[in-house]
Amino acid sequence: MENQKSCFVVMGFGLKTDFATGRKLDLDYTYHALIKPVVESKNLLCVRADEIRHAGVIDKVMYEQLFTADIVIADISTANPNACYELGIRHALRPYTTIVISEDHLSYPFDLNHILITKYTHLGLNIDYYEVLRFQKLLGEMLDALLQRSDPDTDSPVYTFYDLLIPPSLRKEADELAQKVNKAVNESKENLANVIAQQNDDAALQTISTLIKQGETALNSEQFVAATTFYNAAYQILKQGCEDQIMSNTAYIIQRLALATFQSKQPDETTALNKAINILAELDLKDTNDPETVALAAKIEKRLFFNTLKSEHLQKAISYAARSYYLLTSRYQAVNLAFLLNARAASDVYDTEQEKIADMVWAKRIRHEVIRMCEEDWITVTQTAHNQQQAILLDDQIKASQEKTLKEQQIWILVNKAEAYFGLSQMENFQQAYDQAKTLDTDGLIIKKFDQQLSKLKPIMAAYEYLLNPPRALIA
Repeated sequence: MENQKSCFVVMGFGLKTDFATGRKLDLDYTYHALIKPVVESKNLLCVRADEIRHAGVIDKVMYEQLFTADIVIADISTANPNACYELGIRHALRPYTTIVISEDHLSYPFDLNHILITKYTHLGLNIDYYEVLRFQKLLGEMLDALLQRSDPDTDSPVYTFYDLLIPPSLRKEADELAQKVNKAVNESKENLANVIAQQNDDAALQTISTLIKQGETALNSEQFVAATTFYNAAYQILKQGCEDQIMSNTAYIIQRLALATFQSKQPDETTALNKAINILAELDLKDTNDPETVALAAKIEKRLFFNTLKSEHLQKAISYAARSYYLLTSRYQAVNLAFLLNARAASDVYDTEQEKIADMVWAKRIRHEVIRMCEEDWITVTQTAHNQQQAILLDDQIKASQEKTLKEQQIWILVNKAEAYFGLSQMENFQQAYDQAKTLDTDGLIIKKFDQQLSKLKPIMAAYEYLLNPPRALIA
């Protein structure tokens, strides 16, 4: 194992938003489906920064890997600033054995246009199985070309344009330190299966990757208190030596920590919600342009409003939801914003009928956009589902997982469309979308959440729909 060649993967982790397109990408899926299995099939030690077990500042380990790794794969999808910065460091340190990849919707900055970037197609939270096979084959061929040549071609633009440069070399002491880092990576990989049985160990001895996986497992099984413990441990590791700044990967962990905190309802729901919004405040809620952060803040403030009926929470929820909607133009945020505008029309925030009419009209316009987005998303998801069914060679477990994800996406599209039609008083279309969603949602979990939302919307529309369609007597 000590002589095994290594591949360091530079990329973000978790869910990331591409601000240029508004798409949300699951970079963990990219790593585990497209990159890691191919790298390991070539007998290379594959590691991402969050998989390294360490007890100090993570930056030191990262720089060692950027220098000493035999191969570096850099995924710059979503124009992740950390990934681009680390790619630049690698190009400055090593003339060759660096592979740059990205999903195919990325708009490349000018300085990257002359670099060979291998593209793959990402569907957001999933990747088409045929695309997985295609890219795995392509990446495997690229790795073979690098491993089989004693003098690989220069791929660093620094050494391409300044071919007289001499790459830096490690001092003996630094070389020994690098070997220790690689040994720690190996030990982390070998002991990964035992980590869950050691949950009471010092969190600093666990990898960030493991803690996040444990947090996700706890969230999915609704063990929210345990989830907050795991995410808080991961956050504390990333914060070491960075007390005065928030790194991009830290934002994802803070978001998940806030989510687990308010869902725990401990010691009570309102207290948990207030604690969660305070956690998110570390991400500069006032000025942040991260749609995931403000979307979560909107969700928390919305619940605080219905728990306390304090209008300040409703106003904040609308502010966050509107910012997230215009940043991301997502179907979910559009539905949520329209609902909140209806709720404000029914509240005592405004005391004039004109203001209430403005909110009702604004919500109506947004719902027309929701229907348009639902129709577009339905075509995309249906086509993807068709492709999956044609994948005869697809592993049964992977196929079942992908079919489940696609089915859930279809159900959410239908309930979003149903809510939009309900808010527009198109009851026949509402019922059709609702019945179709109910048929697909065999376990009823999504329909249950939708019914809860609908139970709040029904009395609002019943009481205030006349503002959109006033009787003729009122018009006269």
